[in-house]
Amino acid sequence: MITRIMDVSEEPINIEHIREASEILKNGGLVAFPTETVYGLGGDATDKEASRKIYQAKGRPSDNPLIVHIAKFEQIEQITKDLPETAKKLADAFWPGPLTMVCNKNEVIPYETTGGLDTVAVRMPNNPVALALIQESGCMIAAPSANTSGRPSPTKASHVYEDLSGKIEAILDGGTVDIGLESTIVDLTEDVVTILRPGYINMDMLKEVVGEVRMDPGIVYNDKGTTGGAKPKAPGMRYKHYAPKGDLTIVSGEEEKVISTINELTAEAEKDGKKVGIIATSATAGRYGWGQVLVIGDREEEQSIAHNLYDILRQFDELDVDIIYSESFATPKMGQAIMNRLLKAAGQKTIEV
Repeated sequence: MITRIMDVSEEPINIEHIREASEILKNGGLVAFPTETVYGLGGDATDKEASRKIYQAKGRPSDNPLIVHIAKFEQIEQITKDLPETAKKLADAFWPGPLTMVCNKNEVIPYETTGGLDTVAVRMPNNPVALALIQESGCMIAAPSANTSGRPSPTKASHVYEDLSGKIEAILDGGTVDIGLESTIVDLTEDVVTILRPGYINMDMLKEVVGEVRMDPGIVYNDKGTTGGAKPKAPGMRYKHYAPKGDLTIVSGEEEKVISTINELTAEAEKDGKKVGIIATSATAGRYGWGQVLVIGDREEEQSIAHNLYDILRQFDELDVDIIYSESFATPKMGQAIMNRLLKAAGQKTIEV
């Protein structure tokens, strides 16, 4: 299979490319497309065979549910049952945008799309290409991140091509995405709105809209790679994700001690013939005397850290490093989401100093 790359990065969007991609979806094929979070690998959410193709192309475990992408609120009503009033409140506040809602599903969405669960995860992306594709195709689009399962999520079309070339029909190239981390996922099937995956929309923002909000204990990834016995309702709660090829460790603590520890560990590793990468901020990058240092962003502009995270991990793959040390990023708004992704990428390997 030859994977076509279709450029839709310019305004106005090339409608012919959207139509071609829509025909692929309507015929049961797969198309990667940009959203405001990461690139998604899309197939018709109501087509069980298309969902199977998504799992196959990614090498994704079949019990890891897919997110259904829609273009108007009425579509969530078409695929769910017992939809709570909370859904409309959250949609009014955050859609289109990086919020996914888990609701009880009806028979319209097959179990092949939901990982065998009686719930379905739904969101409305805030990206003109994604919305145009949903509308033109007439499909609600099931779309996990468009990468090989377990690898860093794609924030550029080139990342998608690297992982999925020859496995999918087309990639809509909309340039680099805006946010760079996957959507916040909330469970609306419980009495209290429950965060299943942290993201750009944080707990404080959710509380302003719905009042009480809690964090699901299954978010914590333990050393066995499970969710503490809790059955995962959302993508990524059980499996290791976002991992670079090099062995990643996060070093956290006071800044001086973190820098000193990373310098010591890097010097030792390089003496042993290892190639080392370091993830630093613009303020600290110049203080590392060894290793290949890449700047992830500025702590004062925390969205820059989220935006660059997956690209940095992929850059280290290109540099063929053996070991990666990263500073910890406990920033005020997105810190939890950033650290959630970093911890999963590191398999929970941390050093406290």
